[in-house]
Amino acid sequence: MSVTLHTDLGDLKIEVFCESVPKTAENFLALCASNFYDTLPFHRSIPAFMIQTGSPDPKGKTSISIWGSDFEDEIRPSLRHNARGIVSMANRGPGTNGSQFFICYAPAPHLDGKNTVFGRVIGGADGEDSTLGKLEALEVDKKGRPKERVVIMGVTVHANPLAG
Repeated sequence: MSVTLHTDLGDLKIEVFCESVPKTAENFLALCASNFYDTLPFHRSIPAFMIQTGSPDPKGKTSISIWGSDFEDEIRPSLRHNARGIVSMANRGPGTNGSQFFICYAPAPHLDGKNTVFGRVIGGADGEDSTLGKLEALEVDKKGRPKERVVIMGVTVHANPLAG
């Protein structure tokens, strides 16, 4: 499966690893299909590290799963934070996954074993003019909050990860 996040700065197409992390994929895809992410901002960005979204709270303090409570990690040794465009669950510690996720700007091996990798960007990640490049170039304040509000305007869910 794949989804396309339609943002103010362009599209990000994400392949979702449904077979490897089924509960995380179910949560993410259900939130996408229910329009949960529509209008939510990218609330945290750290250049050369990652950008985060998925909180209905503008300050990024809330994370809600489809089950109404946190759910457990699905850490897989074969799924690592080893490249630009890796998509992973944001959490507050073990077993605290909800709706928040982040996209890596660069490898982040220190997160392996701590955050559930559930996808990778397969469109919109390469080059300075790519959507991910534009997101990384956003000016941020001292707390890593983008000074310009950029939101997910909508999400398209695709059955085939290679579909247009």
